[in-house]
Amino acid sequence: MTFTVLSVASELYPLIKTGGLADVAGALPGALATEGIAVHSLLPGYPAVLEKLEQAEVVLRWDDLFGGAGRLLAARAAGLDLFVIDAPHLYARPGNPYSGPQGDWGDNPQRFAALGWVAAELGLGRLSGFRPDVVHAHDWQAGLAPAYLHYAEASRPGTVMTVHNLAFQGQCAPELLSALRLPPHAWAIDGVEYFGGIGFLKAGLHFADRITTVSPSYAAEIRTEEGGMGLGGLLRTRAADLSGILNGIDTGVWDPAADPALPAPYSEKNLPAREASRAALRARMGLAERPLAPLLGIVSRLSWQKGMDAVLEALPALLGHGMQLAVLGSGDRALEEGFAAAAAAHPGQVGLHRGYDEALAHLVQGGSDALLVPSRFEPCGLTQLCALRYGAVPVVARVGGLADTIIDANEMALAAGVGTGLQFTAAARAPLEAALGRLAQLWQDRPAWQQLQRNGMQADVSWRRPARHYAALYRAVA
Repeated sequence: MTFTVLSVASELYPLIKTGGLADVAGALPGALATEGIAVHSLLPGYPAVLEKLEQAEVVLRWDDLFGGAGRLLAARAAGLDLFVIDAPHLYARPGNPYSGPQGDWGDNPQRFAALGWVAAELGLGRLSGFRPDVVHAHDWQAGLAPAYLHYAEASRPGTVMTVHNLAFQGQCAPELLSALRLPPHAWAIDGVEYFGGIGFLKAGLHFADRITTVSPSYAAEIRTEEGGMGLGGLLRTRAADLSGILNGIDTGVWDPAADPALPAPYSEKNLPAREASRAALRARMGLAERPLAPLLGIVSRLSWQKGMDAVLEALPALLGHGMQLAVLGSGDRALEEGFAAAAAAHPGQVGLHRGYDEALAHLVQGGSDALLVPSRFEPCGLTQLCALRYGAVPVVARVGGLADTIIDANEMALAAGVGTGLQFTAAARAPLEAALGRLAQLWQDRPAWQQLQRNGMQADVSWRRPARHYAALYRAVA
């Protein structure tokens, strides 16, 4: 008998993506198939999603889906089984799924309440022939799904809530309680109330049968006052139901031996072939032809959380070691301008591409000698996993999933031949400068450097192990 999971997310690669959530939601269904788990993914019908659907069929209709008529489409796309909410009044908006030119969409509470409400409808068996064993909600946008299932007071599937980043919690005014189809008694500390408002993520964390986050270290960090960001107390009370399961990456998409974004394929057995990607990255980013200089890469949101201010502060030390820097990202205006100013002041040494470009992200991984990930907190991180796969030595802050996935190349690790990157203590100028000094020394020891590359490229960063953990969790809560 097939075990079925309904995965509920606001984005899913390759249909719509703003960050790592989309990568996880897109890759996990295929990995779970080998564990005997059939996944149907529910997501909003943004224009970018609707235009990519195959074999779409209307399976449910609503006259009033939070302010207008809506339909549920069953479809296929990118090899995935999908349910897509076709509700133009909520989702027919171009560009970013969460915001427009003036900032966050004012009706985001209704837009993502609809996502949770439809998930609950499917979980309760409203669609003939489909009733999942487990509803798996991802991040705050799906956080009301476990609450709607709870308040339905009917036979329901098991529920899992995954936190990809606790910093984004989804809050709205208490006056919307009725409009969001929540019962009056939901307005309580043991309901959806959160610091005087309605908390989407809080609701999911409170009502889900089990809670996961995307690394064991982050699961511990979010139970502290500092790391809990207002939800630490709740997470401490639910510690027995909370686990950390490391993310993986899609090793079919991220494969340097068969990546069309790279000028030439390579593997850990053929590291010299990587030089073509190094040269291509320098050319793309306007960097000087200096093959003997270490080329550092960044693929990141340019934000305080990601420690990008520390990179700017440590830039003199980086350049003093003769290193070059290629930055791909966008984010806080001040940080964007800071990197733009650095590129202008140091032509040939610092290159910046504002925004996000999937093919260029692959080239940065394939052409960088090392990848900087100096986050102040990082639930898991995917970019360092891609770096391992592509032979770019990760240089990471010792937090969350970065601490769990990178083995520091200290003296004992180097002697044992198990190091895969460099860790440093915190996203601040002095620790990062110290890490850059270690990096410069390692760069001079070519055999040790190449061993680090090979170790990383041989590491299992796939979804195999995480999928086994998720499958066991689903069966435990069904």
